[in-house]
Amino acid sequence: MLNRSLALSALCAVLLAPGLASAQGEVNVYSYREQKLLQPLLDAFTKDTGVKVNVISASSGLEQRIKTEGTNSPADMLLTVDVARLQDAIDAGITQPIQSSVLEKAVPKAYHGPDGAWYGISMRARVVYASKERVKQDAITYDELADPKWKGKICIRSGQHMYNNALFAAYHAKHGEAKTEEWLKGIKANLAQKPSGGDREVARDIAAGKCDIGLGNTYYWALMNDKEADKKAWADATKVILPTFVGGGTHVNLSGVVLAKHAPNKANAVKLMEWLVGEKAQHLYADMNYEYPLLSEVKINPTIAGYGALKPDALPLAEVAKHKKAAANLVDKVGFDN
Repeated sequence: MLNRSLALSALCAVLLAPGLASAQGEVNVYSYREQKLLQPLLDAFTKDTGVKVNVISASSGLEQRIKTEGTNSPADMLLTVDVARLQDAIDAGITQPIQSSVLEKAVPKAYHGPDGAWYGISMRARVVYASKERVKQDAITYDELADPKWKGKICIRSGQHMYNNALFAAYHAKHGEAKTEEWLKGIKANLAQKPSGGDREVARDIAAGKCDIGLGNTYYWALMNDKEADKKAWADATKVILPTFVGGGTHVNLSGVVLAKHAPNKANAVKLMEWLVGEKAQHLYADMNYEYPLLSEVKINPTIAGYGALKPDALPLAEVAKHKKAAANLVDKVGFDN
């Protein structure tokens, strides 16, 4: 009778356990990626490995949630879309080093943190959207965004958005405080309107003639051009130019992963991370999400390849992350978003 009671108690515990309970054959992912972009990858992983993936998605606050959950957190890994957020997770004390020879070999050193702190799994670039009709040049530097010739002709989302913050942080890492402040003042002086919207809206406003150029991520233009019929006209009116730093390359950022400090399914989390840098997943990232694969043998999607040959800037992203706070402070100091 006692054994039967214990068995019933155990069964009830399983049935009443939260949806993200630790269990063999599962992995719990906290994610800043859009669910519709991530799910096909996770479904393919489950099909290949038999490991079930449970996902909690949010646009903010996941680091704090994991920290609040403490040792009881079901999180095995955090998947995010910006090197600054990877660093935020580390600074919050919610991670542990990732030990994987597969990741160490597959991911170029510029795209992973020191001592396995984090790893990139795909790449995007911060580029210029330009009017096909009004902008004849096909090359530009980031410095040139502050050139008075663009006065009243630039559209951009908030200077505090993480995509712009990472670019500004990279500039700060290269040129220091004073020159970055001067550069940001120059861009602000060239704005056609108050920073607002997102990258798609930059293309929209260029198409409407409100501005001639703006900043956007590589994949947004491809999505508008190939998959978002209601926004196809915005892509048709614009082109993508791959900018470079003076003497450097194009600023890139990452989708990346960290391993949660109290991961209950650590082995499966590492298995998923390794799968994400494998050839199948890298093809999916390239063709479904329009991101640059980190594996050199995986072909870039034709739409993305149509922008021209990408020469990523050589500055390690771990170094860029160190300058994000200084860059954010300068955005406020110059009143960039005002």
